[in-house]
Amino acid sequence: MFKISNLLYKFYEGFLWPQIKNGPRPHHIGLIVDGNRRFAKDKGKDIEYGHKLGIEKIEDFLNWCWRLDIKVITLFAFSTENFNRTDDEVEHLMQLIHDKLRRYRYDPLIEREKIKIKVIGQRDKLSEALNYEISETEKMTAHHDRFQLNIAIGYGGRAEIVDAVKNLAHDVKSGSLCPDDITEEILGKNLYTTGIPDPDLIIRTSGEERLSGFLLWQSAYSELYFTEVYWPAFRMIDLWRAIRIYQQRERRFGR
Repeated sequence: MFKISNLLYKFYEGFLWPQIKNGPRPHHIGLIVDGNRRFAKDKGKDIEYGHKLGIEKIEDFLNWCWRLDIKVITLFAFSTENFNRTDDEVEHLMQLIHDKLRRYRYDPLIEREKIKIKVIGQRDKLSEALNYEISETEKMTAHHDRFQLNIAIGYGGRAEIVDAVKNLAHDVKSGSLCPDDITEEILGKNLYTTGIPDPDLIIRTSGEERLSGFLLWQSAYSELYFTEVYWPAFRMIDLWRAIRIYQQRERRFGR
């Protein structure tokens, strides 16, 4: 059965690739990884099993994107709402993220492919140990300029906008900014993602069809792609399907 499935996969891969290889590709993909817990439940495993496979799947996804020369990936790793999960699950997720960042610091691929890593979110909600790994990883990759991986940890789109407004309010109060001079561009420069282009395509796995607070400001003209596949089961052909849909859409940006 495995051999038959593998042959079918290769056949479909060969069918799909010619459809996307010459079309436009997104410069920036936003990724909402969802379905780790449901995947584990379907397999009769505990939640930690699903999260572990989910973390491992990120490596595959990044490699698929780098090969397609997709320059920027923003990964929704942990939302502000995720803090409401059980203490054991939060601790396990944070440890997985901590360990992944530490491995990135010693991964020769990061240096070879010149991958810049940036973490976005409310860092004051994170542990001292995790903040240390974030700081060290960002410093180590700050000079990289070929690809960029943004990891949203302790992130919420509404919180990001509120924090930006607070920054602007401080500037107005200090007299360095006039309220009438506030524009979309100025507000954008106060977001966590300042200097990063808005996502062209946002992918969410597991069948949920909502953004759940992910890049609310930046996604105004992003193409959205939702798939039923749980994140740990996501395959290269699932990415290619998303890109095929992206290529079939006409991006008019409100025009």
